[in-house]
Amino acid sequence: MKEKSLKELVKSHANKKEGENMREDFGTVKYLIHARIEANGVVERPDVVGAIFGQVEGLLGDDLDLRELLKSGRIGRIKVDINSVQGKSVGTITIPSSLDKVETAIIAAALETVDRVGPCEAKIKTERIEDVRDAKRKYIIDRAREIMSQLEREAPETQEISERVRENLRVEELVDYQGLPAGPGVVDSDAVILVEGRADVLNLLRAGIRNAIAVEGTNVPKAIIDLCKEKTVTAFVDSDRGGDLILKELLQVADIDFVARPPNGRTVEELTRKEVLKALRNKVPVDELQEFKRLRGKIGQDEKKTEMAKLAELMDSLMGTLKAYFLDGSMEKIGEVPVRDLKEKLVQTRGVQTVVLDGIITQELAEQASKQRVRNLIGVHSRVEKVPPGLRVLTLDDIRKAHP
Repeated sequence: MKEKSLKELVKSHANKKEGENMREDFGTVKYLIHARIEANGVVERPDVVGAIFGQVEGLLGDDLDLRELLKSGRIGRIKVDINSVQGKSVGTITIPSSLDKVETAIIAAALETVDRVGPCEAKIKTERIEDVRDAKRKYIIDRAREIMSQLEREAPETQEISERVRENLRVEELVDYQGLPAGPGVVDSDAVILVEGRADVLNLLRAGIRNAIAVEGTNVPKAIIDLCKEKTVTAFVDSDRGGDLILKELLQVADIDFVARPPNGRTVEELTRKEVLKALRNKVPVDELQEFKRLRGKIGQDEKKTEMAKLAELMDSLMGTLKAYFLDGSMEKIGEVPVRDLKEKLVQTRGVQTVVLDGIITQELAEQASKQRVRNLIGVHSRVEKVPPGLRVLTLDDIRKAHP
C-alpha cells in the first residue's frame, strides 16, 4: 500500500507542467537548492524524483517529510534536467523552498544520501543554495530606479509645463504669408523683421516678437520685396557667411532700414530671449553701415561675378561626366555623386548649399532640393515651371550670360 502511494506521488509530481498553480508561483519561495546528479546508467526525470522521495522518506521525521512539505507548498516542484550519453546520465536538480535557512540546508544535505536511481548507482552533490530574496531585492532596486527615472521624465516641473504650452501656442501662431513662414503680426504691424528661416521665426515668437518673416534663401522672393516697400524693415540674419550673402542680396533688391546681427559665429535660432532683444536694440541704420556702399556697389557686383566664375568653372569640369557636385556655403566642394544617385545622396548629405549637375533640373529635383534647404541648383537645362521658395535655379545659359 505504501509502495503504491509512493508511485502515485512520484507520477503525479513528475507530470506537473511548468506554470501550474504552485506556491512558488505566488512568490513564497525563499531559497532554491541547486544540486548535480551523476548516474552510471540511463535514467530519466521520473526515476530521479522517485529515488529522492523513496530514499529520503522517513529520514528526517514527520516535520520534514518531503511528501507533506510538497502538499503544504513548503517545497515546490522538484525540477530535474538530465541527459544520457554513452550509458551515463548527468544533470541538475532544483528544489524551491519556503522553509527557513536551517531546514532548507537539511533538505539539501539529505539529497546527498541518495545513492541509487532505479538499478543504477548515482551520486547527488549539492552545489549551492540560492537566496531568492536577494535576487528579488536587486530587481526591486533596479526597477525602482527605472520607475523614478521614468517619473522624472514624465513629470515635468511647472515651469517646463508652462513652456511646453507656450511652445505649442507659438507653433499654432506661425502663419503662412504668400508661401513664407511668418509671425501673425506681419500683416498688421508697421514694422517687420526679416530672418533667414522658419526656425528663426519660431525663436522670435518664443521671445514674444510676432512680426518676423523668413526670407528662405538668398533668392529673395517678390513677396519680401513688396513687403519692404510698405513697412519699416530690420534685417536680422546669422553672423556667418550664409547671413552675409543673404544680407548682400537684401541690400541690393529690397528697401532695408536697419540691420541687426547676433554675436560673431551665432545664429538667430539659437539665441535666448535676452540675446534676441539685445541684438534688436543694437540694430544699426543701413545708412550708418560702413560697408553699406560696398554691399550696394561695385564690390558686391565683383563678388557676384566671382561666384558666377566659380560656377562656370565647375560646369565646365562637369560637362560630359553625368556627375553632380555638392557645395557648402563657402562654395567649396563637399561631395561628388553620379547624377542618377543625386536624389538619394542629397537626402543623406548635410550642409549642402549649392548643387551643380551635368544634367536637366526637373520639378521633382527642385522640390527635393528646397526641402533639403539647398539655396542654389545649377544644371545644363531646366524644366522647372514653379521655383520652390528659397531656391535659386540657374542653367548653363544663365551662367554664361553672367560670366561670358
